[in-house]
Amino acid sequence: QVQLVESGGGLVQAGGSLRLSCAASGPTFKTYNMGWFRQPPRQEREFVASIRWSSTSTHYADSVKGRFTISRDNVKNTVYLQMNSLKPEDTAVYYCTAGQFEYDYWGQGTQVTVSS
Repeated sequence: QVQLVESGGGLVQAGGSLRLSCAASGPTFKTYNMGWFRQPPRQEREFVASIRWSSTSTHYADSVKGRFTISRDNVKNTVYLQMNSLKPEDTAVYYCTAGQFEYDYWGQGTQVTVSS
């Protein structure tokens, strides 16, 4: 069982930056692939970024490529999402997720609001 707790959300002006963190419990964190999803207001949840357990591979949604960076620290059991050049359309609840073959575990989410 893995528990995920996101932090780092908040209100930021367009063009600004935020770094989200996701702290994971459990000794097997380093074996899990990790991801970030987001759910904008009145929209469905969408993929943002992912990183394999070995950190050898990352993937990004086209809408965030070149602006967001996902990383992980397997010693601290934490995954990060560095978000730069934020836009109002990045406003959403951001969720951290973990899994070995599918995303089985989800955090409660952290709100990111980007003002224009």
